[in-house]
Amino acid sequence: MKKRLIVSTITGAILGIFCIVGAQVRYDVPLHNLYLFSFWFNRVLIGLVIGLLVTEKNTFKMAVRGLLVGLFVSFAFYSSTDFYDPIGFIAGGVYGIIIEFVAKKVA
Repeated sequence: MKKRLIVSTITGAILGIFCIVGAQVRYDVPLHNLYLFSFWFNRVLIGLVIGLLVTEKNTFKMAVRGLLVGLFVSFAFYSSTDFYDPIGFIAGGVYGIIIEFVAKKVA
């Protein structure tokens, strides 16, 4: 369980970097550093929450759980930014699935 938590949190942090880059590419205006940090931290939280869950053996259930956790955690950030970035919100669900699969494979 400890290894799963570490792997999923690190995976979330790495995916958060991709999110920051993607957000900067999508918008013409420069984004505030606090916004970018919050975006990154949201992905770390997705990894942390997924890491705390027990490993799911069923692949379909694992994907659905990753999607739902990713969307649930991302909704907190998405709603606090006045629903500014719907693509970032959806990406949270996709990243949840990726984190689930990486955690299962590595841990």
